[in-house]
Amino acid sequence: MKRTKKGEITVFLSLIFVLLVSFILALTESAVIQTTKNQKRLDADRAAFSLFGEYQKALMEEYNVFAIEGTYETGQYEESLLLDRMSYYGSMGINQEITDIQFLTDNQGQAFREQVLKYMETRTGIALAQDLTKLASRWEEQEIQGTEISGELDDVIAESGEQFAEEMGGLIQAKKSGLLSLVLPKDFHLSGKTIRLEEQVSTRTCRTGRGSFPERKSTSRIDAKALFEFYIMEKFSSALETKGENRNLDYEVEYILCGKDSDAENLKSVVNQLLLVRFAVNYTYLMSDTKRQGEAEALAAALSAAFANPALEPVLKQAILVLWSFGESVMDLRSLLAGKKVPITKNEENWQLQLSNLAKLGEEEDTQEGQDSEKGLTYQQCLHILILSKSDAKLTMRTLDRVEQNLIQEKELLFFRADACVTKVKVYNTADIWNGTTYSFPLYYGYL
Repeated sequence: MKRTKKGEITVFLSLIFVLLVSFILALTESAVIQTTKNQKRLDADRAAFSLFGEYQKALMEEYNVFAIEGTYETGQYEESLLLDRMSYYGSMGINQEITDIQFLTDNQGQAFREQVLKYMETRTGIALAQDLTKLASRWEEQEIQGTEISGELDDVIAESGEQFAEEMGGLIQAKKSGLLSLVLPKDFHLSGKTIRLEEQVSTRTCRTGRGSFPERKSTSRIDAKALFEFYIMEKFSSALETKGENRNLDYEVEYILCGKDSDAENLKSVVNQLLLVRFAVNYTYLMSDTKRQGEAEALAAALSAAFANPALEPVLKQAILVLWSFGESVMDLRSLLAGKKVPITKNEENWQLQLSNLAKLGEEEDTQEGQDSEKGLTYQQCLHILILSKSDAKLTMRTLDRVEQNLIQEKELLFFRADACVTKVKVYNTADIWNGTTYSFPLYYGYL
């Protein structure tokens, strides 16, 4: 006969067993949910990382700026293209919405400027930049002074009468009609290239992003301006320094400074600014040079006698001094545009123009060339200083003008538009993770 054993379990032990199983199942479910959450975050991160790895190659190689070309070479920007690329890279099963987005042109080119500064901080010192910055503040004052002296020149010429205007006809006429023909070296080929201003980033209505992104804090404002200025001089051509091929402007730095629609107009504008600065420098020195003032006084006396009007002598003397300073400034510009140096300040030794040659300027017999100074500033350094005196917003957007145009013209990227270039995004993600449970989380990704 078989013997059997009876088994029993108490209610209390049953409850403990149920609780233990429930606890284990709850832990398992929690682990599955948390693991799924982490996996979804990893999927979204990987997709965003891969998306931002699709930066526009030519933009990075030529200008050291990272951005996603948002049209994907179609010329038509659609936000869905970015979401499709993230889905392709592993975010399938996650509902994604771009809540914030930043383009290269937003906030007057904030993202572009930040990347430029980061690039320049890694490759150049700022000692020279600081020296030029000190000169820039002085130049602003001299330009104002030069404008006042130029106005005074117009007044004294009018007071001096028609006979004096005829005596100095070539120089006076050049001042009225334009200086380029007077200051350009004889072998200088003036570019005839033009652009359509309404097509430029800085003037057209650009696509704008949404949301807010933190501004990068690094160097001081002065150092940042100097570094951006060095970037401009490194990447773009000027009247005396050619860079790149097949660009639709040859004088790009001059365009960034002045924003005109042709090389000729931009160069003319820069020449006028430099003339005002040199005008102030030369006039200040001439008013302290008693020897040259004596020469001007003697010529004024001779002219007033020839005009049979002795009362004109003081007016003629002042007209001669101001016009002489103007003529010396013309000689300085001839030096600069011939690739020579001009002294920062004038003295007895480095003054170029003899009074006897003043009336020849602008005439057929004018064969005078600007001298080269051992110490001083070149044309390129003058451009450096002019850039430092301009507003950050205009410089940044006009630089973007040239970046866009050069990629279109030089690299034949006809689809490229700076305001379709994405630099930062914030994405809101919603994922199904367990039994109808959803998990939502934000994601921020960008260059810098």
